[in-house]
Amino acid sequence: MITPAFDLSQDPDQLILCIRVPYTRTSEFDLFIDGTDLKFFAKPYFLRLTLPGRIVEDGREKAKFDIDKGLFTLQVPKETAGEHFEGLQMLTSLLAPKGTRSAKPLVEDVSTGAEDNEEEDEEEFDWQVEQEVYKELSVEELSALQKYGFANQRSGVFARLQEELSEVIDLQNPEGTSAAERRQARLEAEASAFSPDHYLADLFEDDEINRLLKFRPWWTKLSVSTEQEGESAVSFSEEEKEQLRKFPNRSFLLDKPSRSQAWLGLVDILLAYSYEVRSTEGEHNVESPWTIRKLSGTLCWLETYSSLQEVLESFGRRVLCYPLYRHFDLVTSAIRDTTKILQSGKACILKCLLEIHKVFRQNDPAYMLNDLYITDYCIWIQRVKDLARSPSYPQLCVLSRLFHLKSSILLQKEVECMKSMAWLGGGETRSRLWVRVGRFKVWSL
Repeated sequence: MITPAFDLSQDPDQLILCIRVPYTRTSEFDLFIDGTDLKFFAKPYFLRLTLPGRIVEDGREKAKFDIDKGLFTLQVPKETAGEHFEGLQMLTSLLAPKGTRSAKPLVEDVSTGAEDNEEEDEEEFDWQVEQEVYKELSVEELSALQKYGFANQRSGVFARLQEELSEVIDLQNPEGTSAAERRQARLEAEASAFSPDHYLADLFEDDEINRLLKFRPWWTKLSVSTEQEGESAVSFSEEEKEQLRKFPNRSFLLDKPSRSQAWLGLVDILLAYSYEVRSTEGEHNVESPWTIRKLSGTLCWLETYSSLQEVLESFGRRVLCYPLYRHFDLVTSAIRDTTKILQSGKACILKCLLEIHKVFRQNDPAYMLNDLYITDYCIWIQRVKDLARSPSYPQLCVLSRLFHLKSSILLQKEVECMKSMAWLGGGETRSRLWVRVGRFKVWSL
């Protein structure tokens, strides 16, 4: 658990507590008030204070959350109006010391039966967890950390959230791992994860794959038209409109390399989303957050791509390594779907991003990826003036038609992994198998 940055102030009638919790779900928090004890929990943050005066929970308390600043403000009435609380600036002393749990009695009645045992087995939250005063990283410390997040604009997040985010990303020590080291680690992990047996099973027993390939996602009904017509063709639900109103209104000043990274990251995320929609036939399930983040090198490895070719190669490799359905036709379908999404305009892209945001928002701890990537993408795409002038848009339109021709290069490493395992026949007689990718034979085993 992380002890958040916090501040205390007061007026004659109430105590005011400001807690900075930028990486949490605003709808889920626990608050406990009892005399001089105040406990606040919003995963991954926990704060426990021992106050110099007594406060009460009587219905007059107020709470609000500033999304832009990630600031939670709590106003709690004092038990005695007009009392002055001393030492509210002594933050270390306010952090309640770790308590000790009472020991079990030396003699215990074991006749209470299984019901008591079941209650003891239930795991309760440890309100006495150790705490440390929050310390801001210096400018020098931040500059030494690696960049990641939307358009490679973030750093220092994992310095305190490593334990929580290790369940979301596969990269170890993201603050100290360079872009080249991230890529090398990703490639090694993919080579290790590739299963020739799984790949061949999906390749030859493809009835389920063919059914998925016939599915038509909602964006296929949109016509490729002008920006104005494309915008009007996409409608947003009331829930989506409410989420748009909740987003902070901010601008992004990106240089040319950052804009390129933002576009390539967007394509990578949309590819993963397109695959997930097709593989579930439009019905998101409990595996949807895992599928989207796992297939996106941007989300899973904090990858920063320098070309669209790198994005497509990474996506193709990951589809053949991780999800339930591992077939190259699903790769090409996702590329065509993503091309269609881009052709349909900003509103279509935004609707896809809002769906991803919802999928992550409802999953613990994948919701943190919204703070690192998806929220900023939702805000940024609305401010893009000319979608057709994006560096990725025209390339993706062309490559979606040519990707079959490049498949032998993109999947050479996967085929090499299969080479040692996918033998047919027995004894001294070994048949040679041509592995087909798309319409082309790419390697013989």
